Amino acid sequence: MAKSNQPIIVKKVKKAAHAHHGGAWKIAYADFVTAMMAFFLLMWLISMTTPEQKVGLAEYFTPAALSESTSGAGGVLNGNAIAHSGNQSSGARPDISRRDPSMPRDAAIGAAGKADGGQGSAGDSDSNRPAAAEKAYHSAAASIRQALQAMPEVTPYLNNFQIEVTDTGLDIEIVDQDGRRMFADGSKVPLGPANIMVAAIAPILQRLHAQVTIAGHTAAGGRYADPVYGPWELSADRANMVRAILTRSGLSDENISSVVGRASTEPYFVNDPFMSSNDRVSMSVVFRPPPLPEELQP
Repeated sequence: MAKSNQPIIVKKVKKAAHAHHGGAWKIAYADFVTAMMAFFLLMWLISMTTPEQKVGLAEYFTPAALSESTSGAGGVLNGNAIAHSGNQSSGARPDISRRDPSMPRDAAIGAAGKADGGQGSAGDSDSNRPAAAEKAYHSAAASIRQALQAMPEVTPYLNNFQIEVTDTGLDIEIVDQDGRRMFADGSKVPLGPANIMVAAIAPILQRLHAQVTIAGHTAAGGRYADPVYGPWELSADRANMVRAILTRSGLSDENISSVVGRASTEPYFVNDPFMSSNDRVSMSVVFRPPPLPEELQP
């Protein structure tokens, strides 16, 4: 059989590989998954916390610089001003309001002052209080803050001790915050940090020519083992214990105007009177004009 001389042609086809697209999308996807996991973890943690714990978390992440203003700028005091003339820290308590803003403490003090003949009312404080007294109160507030900051043992409790300069003097509050209590549950004796801080401010208050009013407050809904000992007795006893610490630490009795217990009648948070932050002792340091010279007395 004759062999064919026709050549054999082999056709080879080379397939081009796809271009390399890189792995940047994998990194982006991993970041997205991590962010989603963190988000759902955060949502789960928030759903497991109590309203009081949420308040503590909000205050923990507010700026940590001291502020003497009432603008709510925050700081160690978180911009919180328990006095009626002040504001809460921005965004810290969006769903919690305080007392009726139509009747602030300054207005109540002004009304009382007019009933007593106009002595010490907030409305005419600018004309009655010398500039030197106003400067003295700002200086006292700064001295109190510096004194507390100089004590490392009370550093975690600085949020519990709030001070504000007002039209009439100083407003000082010892309040439960961030899960840290100033008094044990049902006890009239202040815990160690509260005792230390109250004792530290006594010499500073003594240098002011002022009258100090001390009031105790309790949260609503408390349970008391003794049927004859309730929130009125407890709030009064706590206020009196604070008075005892102040006088023992350098504040004279003549500078104490009154010591009262108000139970749960004046909650810090009006729409949640059961919060433990309503447990507090407040001190109002009010300007007292110096006595008249003998030749000018009636």
